[in-house]
Amino acid sequence: MTSFRVTFLCDSFYFEFNEAQGKIIDLFPAGGGGNRKGKSKKWKQMLQFPHISLCEELRQTTEKDYGSLCERQPIGRLLFRQFCETQPELRRCVKFLDAVAEYEVTPDERRKDCGHELINKYFNPKVWKWLERQPVTKNTFRQYRVLGKGGFGEVCACQVRATGKMYACKKLEKKRIKKRKGESMALNEKQILEKVNSRFVVSLAYAYETKDALCLVLTLMNGGDLKFHIYHMGEAGFDETKAIFYAAEICCGLEDLHRERIVYRDLKPENILLDDHGHIRISDLGLAVHVPEGQTIKGRVGTVGYMAPEVVKNERYTFSPDWWALGCLVYEMIEGQSPFQQRKKKIKREEVERLVREVEEEYSSKFSEDAKSICKMLLAKDPTARLGCQGGGASEVKGHPIFRSMNFKRLQAGMLQPPFVPDPQAIYCKDVLDIEQFSTVKGVELDPKDESFYSKVSTGSVPIPWQNEMIETECFTELNVFYEDGLVSRDLDWRGQPSPTPKHGLLQRLFGRQDCCGNCSDSDDEPTRL
Repeated sequence: MTSFRVTFLCDSFYFEFNEAQGKIIDLFPAGGGGNRKGKSKKWKQMLQFPHISLCEELRQTTEKDYGSLCERQPIGRLLFRQFCETQPELRRCVKFLDAVAEYEVTPDERRKDCGHELINKYFNPKVWKWLERQPVTKNTFRQYRVLGKGGFGEVCACQVRATGKMYACKKLEKKRIKKRKGESMALNEKQILEKVNSRFVVSLAYAYETKDALCLVLTLMNGGDLKFHIYHMGEAGFDETKAIFYAAEICCGLEDLHRERIVYRDLKPENILLDDHGHIRISDLGLAVHVPEGQTIKGRVGTVGYMAPEVVKNERYTFSPDWWALGCLVYEMIEGQSPFQQRKKKIKREEVERLVREVEEEYSSKFSEDAKSICKMLLAKDPTARLGCQGGGASEVKGHPIFRSMNFKRLQAGMLQPPFVPDPQAIYCKDVLDIEQFSTVKGVELDPKDESFYSKVSTGSVPIPWQNEMIETECFTELNVFYEDGLVSRDLDWRGQPSPTPKHGLLQRLFGRQDCCGNCSDSDDEPTRL
């Protein structure tokens, strides 16, 4: 399949053209960043602020934590900065800055109390949290072509109507989940994705449900997976520089997961995805699990050939399987072949597991001494002797000589140039027509008892990704207005009243599409699919 870009309705779209059939297969936007690109014509109505009086409940219930509101949350951080720079309240802002400076040098034993005092004294309710918590439905998005499939359903490209931001929508079919008794696995993945905030792990931005599916809206990774790049981009394998860059980013992703006491347990090339810029993210956290402090876990899960000896032997562990799998992945990136099974050669599971337990891997001339060393140390059969498992975690791995020239601080800040940048007009995956279709699930009926599980998954937007979306698409800049013509903005004027919900005619009520806030229709002649 060949992809080429055209100009359509003043925005940039991809046409996907099948040369064999001689016809256009699909259409979807390229990117979805700032300005007008991909946004609905009614985006300002979709993101219309409520009157400030409607935010009083949020003011009472929002956790007043300085680090969360003014540092970690992107819009909160910008609002905080703008507040400090506002001229009409300069004196108050100076006092606020002084309070923040005092907070930063407060002894640890008093820091929490000092923080609460600071927030209680200066906290001013804003309407961004109200917008963030509005219901999310299928009509919040435009749906585009199928990108692939997972264990419980399809993954397709989607776009937020209000902002134009592109995502990947992972649809978990309700009947398929119930048939395979996958409720706990689906909920576990959702909760872990929601908890982790890392540039090296896919982010969950929204979670909602339809009549037939639970939908997780995730970071869109257009660059394909490492398996495709290892085996379908010329000679199998990467040069060492490229392999070590990806290994460093994966190490940072594992570090972020382990910091939250989450062991991944399914590290393999097809679960490592590339974004538009060539950086990687860990995906598919269905087998990840939280490890309680001071405890070990047990579970013979993972992918054959990547499971550590202690997993194969069904022994207890914490984070050691992830460092073993990283060794397998580094080996495969350099050699162009897994250390314990040959590609396209059928070997029984029992034999692969015997090799993992008993046989030392072989190294070709493709490996430098440093590359051979890190693989051997990560692939130590005894987890207590394995690199990353001797008390230092990721810092042990980062300290290996192969990373001597890697600036991890700049890497974690996204400041290093990747060794490969995907072509925006190429498709690094199977032809959409080759993706296997799911069969119909028969003999499974949904009942009201399932609603409790659905409500735990379908929780709407996730704060930090949602706020980043508002900033990246420039919606924050355009909407964050405090004064209009020298007067306080109407939605911030306590003397006013909330605007009434606009009335629609009968045809509009019957056929108009409701947006994410349910207050306008989006019929702006923007096609979703050819």
